[in-house]
Amino acid sequence: MRVLLTSVASLALLAACNGEAPESVDEAVEQTGDATSDAAEESGELFGGADGTESGFVGAIEEAVQASMDRPSLEQVLAHPRREADRARDPYRHPRETLEFFEVEADYTVVEALPGGGWYGRILAPWLAAEGEYYGLNYPMSVFEQLFPNITDEQRVRLEGWEAGFPAAAAEWGGPAQGGYTFGSIPQRAAGSADVVLYIRALHNMARFGLLETAVNDAWTLLKTGGVVGVVQHRAPAGETDERADGSRGYLREADVIAAFEARGFVLESASGINANPNDPADHEMGVWALPPSLGGPEETREAMRAIGESDRMTLRFRKP
Repeated sequence: MRVLLTSVASLALLAACNGEAPESVDEAVEQTGDATSDAAEESGELFGGADGTESGFVGAIEEAVQASMDRPSLEQVLAHPRREADRARDPYRHPRETLEFFEVEADYTVVEALPGGGWYGRILAPWLAAEGEYYGLNYPMSVFEQLFPNITDEQRVRLEGWEAGFPAAAAEWGGPAQGGYTFGSIPQRAAGSADVVLYIRALHNMARFGLLETAVNDAWTLLKTGGVVGVVQHRAPAGETDERADGSRGYLREADVIAAFEARGFVLESASGINANPNDPADHEMGVWALPPSLGGPEETREAMRAIGESDRMTLRFRKP
């Protein structure tokens, strides 16, 4: 049994947006937490709840170790009470079918790009705890700087602390993580280590800021020979213009995503309609953020957006030959 040892002094919560851009740098920082501060209300459970003691951190680690001993099935993880708030999105995100399509197994090493607040983390961390390994992969600071041009030095420090804090975040999600990486900075020790790299709604900002090739190259570096890249991405219409399919609205053309991976040497093994939504015209001026769960448009449009549901998404499985 593998027990994760983490220094309390290094704890920080994850800085990512689960594939969606946070609305402000403050929101991104709030998702990150602060390794140098006292226990914040948002992370109180991890650090011991409202009294700020260490008992909450110990409890999170104990729960992670217990998960290792219990060896839960995917079905048990999906049904766990920790996912009570997450389950409302299951009809749109199809986690069981998606992970099965990507051929993820409980004893695999899995890297999840942009774990964010832990929607998939609350599945992957406990499921992989016994026999597998779980890593996060987050934006470089250059992306945060472009998303948030007015980022302060304090906010920068907090966002940069996410790698050290990722194991603690995963422990709160129900299982240990072995570490975190940053796009464009994959350490040599990680090369060829992963069975699966998951890019679930994680590519549009990389494409928007000219880093799609970086994401593809990082997957190639991380994966073992025969490993899988699983892509779920908001899908623009095939005939959409370059400007409207550049990622700034959340949508990318499926052909462009396929071409980027194939250019690196990946083989497109299969495409699925698991996460497709034919009701989404993908032409919203606010992009995917007009739709649930964001509903970022005017109040009068929200009923119509709810009727559409979440975005139309491609689901692609690539293999490293």
